[in-house]
Amino acid sequence: MFGSTVLEVAIGLTFCYAAVALIVSTVQEALASLLRLRARTLLDGVKTMLNDPHYSGLARALYSHALVNPHDDGTAADERALKFKPSYIEPKLFAIAMLDTIQTLPGNWVQLGRDIDAVGDEQVRRALQSIYQQANGDLASLQAGIAGWFDSAMELVSGAYKRKSLMVSLALSLLLAILFNIDSIHLFSTLWQQPTLAAHLSADAIDKGAVSALMTLPIGWQSFPAQVDGAFAMQVAGWLLTASTALFGAPFWFDLLQRTVQIRGTGEKPQQRSKQEPSAARPVSVDQNA
Repeated sequence: MFGSTVLEVAIGLTFCYAAVALIVSTVQEALASLLRLRARTLLDGVKTMLNDPHYSGLARALYSHALVNPHDDGTAADERALKFKPSYIEPKLFAIAMLDTIQTLPGNWVQLGRDIDAVGDEQVRRALQSIYQQANGDLASLQAGIAGWFDSAMELVSGAYKRKSLMVSLALSLLLAILFNIDSIHLFSTLWQQPTLAAHLSADAIDKGAVSALMTLPIGWQSFPAQVDGAFAMQVAGWLLTASTALFGAPFWFDLLQRTVQIRGTGEKPQQRSKQEPSAARPVSVDQNA
């Protein structure tokens, strides 16, 4: 009984956190798509990489290049006039576009070095000069070096974007916890006292509808607004605990939910028969001298 109660409580909590994480990730993806956050983050990263914060120099020239931004006509005077902002740039194509933008005489390695020396920004010029010298006359190596430089810069941008995404996930999950009063402490105590509330839960229920599946749990407001007292402090702690679980992501909780449901489905192992109990399949020896 104790083991069954623990398992049902674990399933109920995991089910709740999986549903919350799924709702949060869905809302976050919708916001990112609506606000085009990835495209804006990429553009900001390119401007930072090329030291062109006003989008008036090399960054603007690159975003006007067909290899970097093939869906735009290349006539935008500033970033607000861009009809399309890519969410991803292939590093190899970025390198080709960079060289095509800089060089004045294609195919001439010596002139390319002069063109790099003429780059206006000192930091960008020094980076390109270093890559140019290491390439030692090999155009493919030069392109690979610029592509690697772009990859390194975008890894920093990606890390910053992920940190912002975690903060947004935390804010959305906390808002969801308050809106539906998803108090992890209350949920745990209720499921512990009534483990049958989680008996029908499975991962398939979330797939059919995360919000409706979430409402099958003992959550929600009994009276609103809540009274500010000692119980309210525990309620706030329960909200924060629920919000923090969304940081693990929906795949983590779905995998854990499937594992716990599978454990519940196996049932109890049959008890092994005692060694002293006679077996019907054991042959009985007969004394032939009797």
